[in-house]
Amino acid sequence: MEKADIGLIGLGVMGQNLALNLASKGWKVAVWNRTVPGKEEHVVDNFITKRAQGTGIIGTQALDEFVAALKTPKVIFLMVQAGPAVDQLIESLLPMLHEGDIIIDGGNSNFEDTERRVKELYEHGMYFVGCGISGGEEGALHGASVMPGGAQEAWPFIQPMLKSIAAKAEDGTPCCEWVGPGGSGHYVKMVHNGIEYGDMELIAETYYAMKHLLALKNEQMADVFDRWNQGRLKSYLIEITAAILRHKECGGGYLLDSILDAAGQKGTGRWSVINALQLNTPLDVIAEAVFARNLSAEKNLRILMAKHYMRVDNHPVYNYQDTMAGLESTLYAARLVGYAQGFALMRTASDQYNWNLNLSTIALLWRAGCIIRSAFLNNIAEAYRRAPGLSHMLLDEHFGLEITEALPAWKKSIGIMLKEGLAVPVLSAGLNYFLGLTTNHSPANMIQAMRDYFGAHTFERIDSPRGEFFHEHWQEKK
Repeated sequence: MEKADIGLIGLGVMGQNLALNLASKGWKVAVWNRTVPGKEEHVVDNFITKRAQGTGIIGTQALDEFVAALKTPKVIFLMVQAGPAVDQLIESLLPMLHEGDIIIDGGNSNFEDTERRVKELYEHGMYFVGCGISGGEEGALHGASVMPGGAQEAWPFIQPMLKSIAAKAEDGTPCCEWVGPGGSGHYVKMVHNGIEYGDMELIAETYYAMKHLLALKNEQMADVFDRWNQGRLKSYLIEITAAILRHKECGGGYLLDSILDAAGQKGTGRWSVINALQLNTPLDVIAEAVFARNLSAEKNLRILMAKHYMRVDNHPVYNYQDTMAGLESTLYAARLVGYAQGFALMRTASDQYNWNLNLSTIALLWRAGCIIRSAFLNNIAEAYRRAPGLSHMLLDEHFGLEITEALPAWKKSIGIMLKEGLAVPVLSAGLNYFLGLTTNHSPANMIQAMRDYFGAHTFERIDSPRGEFFHEHWQEKK
């Protein structure tokens, strides 16, 4: 029997779709699925005889049979739940593998776990790759954004396979490139997901403002998002927002209006915020988006509090043209801030972990296939190509002009929304971050004075060089 170019473990929908994608590009694929105790379905047989019928994909029923079906060096793609399952599979595979063999983890693993696994497999003479994949089920089947990082020795072997299954940008470039060493591939995917959290909440808050300030119906809002998707806000999430607003159930009602306002999450957004705190890097937009999801999940408490405070949502209807123009500028500026914060975090992480990330390349990876694909990613890539050492995305001339132009409407719109009692934590967090970022003299001198007063934590002076610290005996009489 002809041996397979690559093996894939984990036949959930994502795993199945990736196997089919690889096979459709001419690669010979072997598959295996762990048996879940108590669920003795023949997952592999079902896949081979149904979705994979006629593709040439090799089904195997045991791990040793699976490994034996692979060419040397053996390339094994894990599509299993992040966490202990990955470590358990690695432990089971190691005795069957040899020096030079490659394991790729395509799940949403924590980058610190990937960092550890890269080192552990190096000790066995093997190569581990943490591969971020974005695009959901459709991306896995038809082309995703692929973000591999880890043992670079593996890249020459896996590059043709991974690039073949990646989405293609408008210029035909595959949205797949080597990210860097250690856990960098999964780190970049983590930040991608954090930006995604922020982007989704920003769009949701804008929808909420349209509905309450302009009393628009679903079809009218869908028209707006469709129109915005033809301009500078063009992106996958704007596109599907319009589709969601138009979607009707069999009974004729709009499905969106029947969905409970309690958002779930899987943790990658939270990981981004935790890491930002560890690296002392502001991540307001993403952090507030995570907290907004947490608060949305407190549905019973919110119902109780609304009754307790007799909250009534009656708002005046504002001028359509002015308000809509303001909302477009507000959403655009806040989205830029969200991306800017994500790229600033990756820059800090690159320095901290010695990854030497190419931020321009990362922006290019996100142009197609992934959830946060947006028209302005080309501009972001160009900004970091022109100035690889750019300390902050908003220092780029193009984005500086865009933010400056949007700022008056941004401030006015946030003021209106807060005046009318609309909770818009992420739209306003973006503005607060920008205002704080562009404030030459902040109130932090008061914080430092209080820290020194009660804890002798010292302070710097404006009339002395940076790095020279002072302590005041605040309670002594002068």
